[in-house]
Amino acid sequence: MIIGIGVDVVDLARFERALSRTPALTARLFADAELVSGDRLLPLRSLAGRFAAKEALIKALGESTGIRWHHMQVVSDGHGNPSFVLSDAAARVAGERGVTALHLSMSHDAGVAVAYVVAEGSP
Repeated sequence: MIIGIGVDVVDLARFERALSRTPALTARLFADAELVSGDRLLPLRSLAGRFAAKEALIKALGESTGIRWHHMQVVSDGHGNPSFVLSDAAARVAGERGVTALHLSMSHDAGVAVAYVVAEGSP
């Protein structure tokens, strides 16, 4: 059963300006492991996609009480498929909502990044 659906779109130019204006923002939004893939730093478009994913997750969960950015980490498997690792308040809210699986899709093109999340489970 679908518990919730969330989608978010991030304008890449605006996201880049925000990160440039506030250097500490990157560390506030992302765990160190989210900033790299293998031995390379992720490009801006990938970070924007990960930010959109976190925003979409909040929408799919239906609330954000107590959730911090680091409680929702976007990770990729060996094939590059994205997923979430939830901790602390994000894991608690997902559990309270009956979420047993999260499905994440991200993309970027033409100056935007988009993410779509489906929360599955039983309420």
